[in-house]
Amino acid sequence: MLYFSRWKTFSIWAVVLLGVLLSLPNIYPQSLISSLPNWFPTKQMTLGLDLQGGSHILLKIDTNDLIKAQLESARDEIRTQLRDERIGYTGLSGTGKVVQVRIRDANDVPAAREALKPLITPVSSGLFGTGSVTEMAMDEPEPGLLRFTMTEEGIRYRTATALNQSIEVVGRRVNELGTTEPIVQRQGDDRVLVQVPGLQDPQRLKDILGQTAKLTFQMVDQSVPVQEAMEGRPPAGSTVMYSRDDPPVPYLIENRVIVSGESLIDAQATFDQRTNEPVVSFRFDSKGAGRFGQATQQNTGKLFAIILDNQVISAPRINEPILGGSGQISGYFTPQTANDLAVLLRAGALPATMTIVEERTVGPSLGADSINAGKFASMVGAILVIGCMLLVYGSLGLIANLALAANVAMMIAILTLLGSTLTLPGIAGIVLTMGMAVDSNIIIFERVREERAYGKSVVQSFDQGFKQALATVVDANLTTFIVAVILFYVGTGPVRGFAVTLGIGIVTTVFTAFTLTRWMVAFWIKRTKPTDLPKGLVHYLPLEPSLPFMKYRNWAFALSGALSIAIIGMMFVKDLNYGIDFKGGSIIEIQAKSHVADAGDVRFRLEQLNLGEVQVQEFGDQGELMVRVGAQDAGDNAEQSAMEKIRGEFLEDYDFRRVETVGPTVSGELAYTGALGVFASMIALLIYIWFRFEWQFGIGAIVSTAHDVIMILGIYMFFGLEFSLSSIAAILTVVGYSINDTVVIYDRIREMLRKYKKMPVEELINLALNHTLSRTFLTGLTVFLALAALYLYGGEVISSFVLAIIIGVFVGSYSSVFIAGPMLILFKLRPDTFDKDTEDKKGAASSTLASASGH
Repeated sequence: MLYFSRWKTFSIWAVVLLGVLLSLPNIYPQSLISSLPNWFPTKQMTLGLDLQGGSHILLKIDTNDLIKAQLESARDEIRTQLRDERIGYTGLSGTGKVVQVRIRDANDVPAAREALKPLITPVSSGLFGTGSVTEMAMDEPEPGLLRFTMTEEGIRYRTATALNQSIEVVGRRVNELGTTEPIVQRQGDDRVLVQVPGLQDPQRLKDILGQTAKLTFQMVDQSVPVQEAMEGRPPAGSTVMYSRDDPPVPYLIENRVIVSGESLIDAQATFDQRTNEPVVSFRFDSKGAGRFGQATQQNTGKLFAIILDNQVISAPRINEPILGGSGQISGYFTPQTANDLAVLLRAGALPATMTIVEERTVGPSLGADSINAGKFASMVGAILVIGCMLLVYGSLGLIANLALAANVAMMIAILTLLGSTLTLPGIAGIVLTMGMAVDSNIIIFERVREERAYGKSVVQSFDQGFKQALATVVDANLTTFIVAVILFYVGTGPVRGFAVTLGIGIVTTVFTAFTLTRWMVAFWIKRTKPTDLPKGLVHYLPLEPSLPFMKYRNWAFALSGALSIAIIGMMFVKDLNYGIDFKGGSIIEIQAKSHVADAGDVRFRLEQLNLGEVQVQEFGDQGELMVRVGAQDAGDNAEQSAMEKIRGEFLEDYDFRRVETVGPTVSGELAYTGALGVFASMIALLIYIWFRFEWQFGIGAIVSTAHDVIMILGIYMFFGLEFSLSSIAAILTVVGYSINDTVVIYDRIREMLRKYKKMPVEELINLALNHTLSRTFLTGLTVFLALAALYLYGGEVISSFVLAIIIGVFVGSYSSVFIAGPMLILFKLRPDTFDKDTEDKKGAASSTLASASGH
């Protein structure tokens, strides 16, 4: 176990050095990276929005808008086709997903069906694997009445097509802003995720993404005064629309579109040479230029309107025919708004209205503060963990620390290679991994201490220690890895970044524990030829204490049971302090420009805006306030309207450092996926432990894990902590840690069941708990030190997240000892449980010997 061939030595150090080399660019300043030789790695980790500032916006296609447009198109198609075929009809109408028309003459019904056949003809599509999609189905509920119904397949096809087109349009719009490495990607069946790191003006991005940008040129109907049309009924074929002025000016607009924005081939923000006002110059393609020229020739002296998203931008008079295929749009623009309109027109119109259902924006100043806080917290955590290991294990602690440094370097290298985004919870994952990474070494070193206490030599102790610890370390880390995988699949954004970091950290931890640490121990033994283990503070820890844990198990059961029932009962009368992730609303972090904030004044001004429930909380000493606004009842758009009011009220006096807005659509889904994540992790752990041990162990682990989840929920209720998506991540992290601890204890119990077949189960479990007590204590200590540094210095954003994990570490350690172990007694675990495994192995060995002797 301690022998390494040359190629193994080379392979281990090659992997470690490669990890160090690939991680180095992340600590170099940008100026130095540009001067490095071409062969040297220069790729750095991408920083998340919470570390460098920027915007995360989730857009949802309005499916009703698509259905409405399809119905209007079908209605126009029916009208055109029947008129072309000179077929009389009446009652052409559309509601919901149905368009119907009545044919006057029964003899014309066959001809009408034939004329309208294109509406039900399948369209080519590779989206659903069938090659074609039927968008509308036709039936005849009564003679002469033709009814066309949109199919669910057709709606899905329209939505998928619109989503693909929307991604292209949104991508073009975002790229026009000149930002670096924006992310525009599909999410689900009807959403587009937009992430723009380092964005200096998030509001401009929202303004550009929030417009459909459907541009049309239409004639102004001057047959009757617009006021008369508003008071009575507009003429057939005309609609009253309003301008963007304040107050808005009404216009009577003909429905007929002369030319649409689809015919534009260019649009640029320029200045009018006569007035020097900002305008938008545009140019049509040949088809659009022809139609526009013909319309202006026929309507010289009349008004025509330039309309954007059903609002009149301007309505100039046609003084002469415009035949060149170009023109300009004026309308009280500023240089910024003129440029934004040009961006929208160049990018093209969205096929349907898109609503912002989730927004998370971090200002660059807060991002810089988060980076500094994360770096400092990581440094303090690393110093505490390293110092603890040196004090406890002496020379072995130095080996563990070298392995820890290599572990962190390899984590960063893998994150860099994968192109993963480092978030603030991701930094928390690295710090937590530092605390848990030494756990593998602690398990090994404690095993070595035991073997040495049995009278074996130093070499034999290390050899047997590594062998005995292998299964324990793999089982313990694999259970935590299962939680990390589930956390990745149910989490979003920063929570997913935490899961990735934790999962990679587990993999690198197992690698360094059984390759690098083992190699360094072998090298140390070969060079120093020690006669005993190094003396650290661990020398003063009893190797096999005799604490009567099982004596107090009934008291522990009673206490935990009473607390669990009380917490569950409290949930029926008191809600958790749900954050916006689960109930919708907005969180805004603002800082007074004068660095002196008046929370009372801010609260009063917010109440005047009639936004419902508002909370204002002071934190920090630089005029910083945390504003919470409850969910608006009018849907996703209402959340954005509320944010607009708040910005308009406070933008002059305060900087907006962070904005998070979650609409009701997303909040319901996040609540569902969060609960699903906790449930799925417990089922997965039950299956794994049942498979690796026995059913009693699986149920015991799940009961103790459920106990931990209930206790963490109780902590959130008792302290009034905000329960958000990061809280789900905290619960799952505690679940992973607790299961890790439980598996280590269960592994020792299984070993002793095979070793002491006559010992009563109660005494055996008590012995196993005492044998693993020093490991439980030391691992808990290193994890606590790492998390304490993160809580004290990591910043306000993740303080509640880390606090829940800190408390959860103590709860998890308690449940592993007083719940998981005694549950085996409750479920009648017998000392001969693993005899069958032993007999099977002996039988297999006997068969092998018999086979060998026969040859």
